[in-house]
Amino acid sequence: MDTYDIRKVIQYYYTKIQETNHPYYWYCLAETQVRAGLTNEALQTIDGILLFPNPYPSKQELLEMQSSLQTVLSREMNPNRTAIVTSLQGDIDGDGIKDNVFLTANKTPDSPFWRNITLVIQNGSTNQYEQVPIKNNAGYNPTLFLGDFTGNKVDDILVVIDTGGSGGTIYAYVVSYLNGQLMTIFNSDTFNETFKYAVNYENLYKAKVNSYYLKERYILDLTYKDKEYLSEIYNKNGVLKAPIEGWVNPLSGLYPVDFNRDGINELDAYQRIAGRYNADSLGMVQTVLKWNGQAFGPDRQNVAIFGGEI
Repeated sequence: MDTYDIRKVIQYYYTKIQETNHPYYWYCLAETQVRAGLTNEALQTIDGILLFPNPYPSKQELLEMQSSLQTVLSREMNPNRTAIVTSLQGDIDGDGIKDNVFLTANKTPDSPFWRNITLVIQNGSTNQYEQVPIKNNAGYNPTLFLGDFTGNKVDDILVVIDTGGSGGTIYAYVVSYLNGQLMTIFNSDTFNETFKYAVNYENLYKAKVNSYYLKERYILDLTYKDKEYLSEIYNKNGVLKAPIEGWVNPLSGLYPVDFNRDGINELDAYQRIAGRYNADSLGMVQTVLKWNGQAFGPDRQNVAIFGGEI
């Protein structure tokens, strides 16, 4: 079969998928892509088939086919070759037809580090691909979550990437289909620039955290720390031997939670409070963010401390 015939067959199966969305035609498309040497595309198609409740021909056969193709792909891969890191399926644009959502990236040889991480959306109706660039597009363990954050009953996209830094920080983005186009409506850089803090140790075994943006103050009880820790910085009367400033790390966790059980997810953001050094954790700032129609605004903020032995 020549290149022209292959293109015709592939287009035929794309049309049948659009008409019926039956897993049989997805599988025929995957087989045709394999014969054409389109390994990446075949793997994407198999990812789509596996999302069906009853995939064709069977989940086991598809997983074996996927494993075989991944072996082929790994032999072909070089540092500049793009791979699919993860994928999900959901209705992104609200047309009632499920779309395919992928994170693609370049794998660093002999390392779990990914470069050039890109969000890719395949429209379920037209089969056209759209790429959404990610500002901080390198890191570890890139993940996807699909769910409604804006209340329009359409799936939005949450992307989270571990930075690999000592503070356990992350890059995070929420992408939504608004006003007829894909828009980034949350990014961790803006969050980190907005939510600033001051951390100061106080006399009598306390630490004070000032939240500048919300104009709130939190007092942490440090008596759960061991005696050796406290004796290094306080005298016997509980007075500081010298002033000590800590800090609050950038975003280190972002989780979708439907607190109101209304089908709309809020963002539960975590930032770690550090004392004298990064590993000296004093607690966590927890900020619940809620979509207000234009942006994610703070709904409430709390500080949690770690427990000590009784």
